[in-house]
Amino acid sequence: MKIKILGSGCAKCKKLYSNVEMALKESQTDATLEKVEDINAIIDYGVMMTPGLVIDEKVVSVGKVISPKDIIKLIS
Repeated sequence: MKIKILGSGCAKCKKLYSNVEMALKESQTDATLEKVEDINAIIDYGVMMTPGLVIDEKVVSVGKVISPKDIIKLIS
């Protein structure tokens, strides 16, 4: 599984990254976690509001920080 956090490095982006780390640890899921800060790469995903969450190249959340509990539901 490949998970990407799309964002410029703002506080919300960092919080989403942290929530994904917690969700992966709690669910004992093996995944590659990557930050994407390049604005052109973010736009290529069709994301106009950050943070964005991409799981296996599918955008699953845009413009909000979702909880570790909700992330676990997405990765299960």
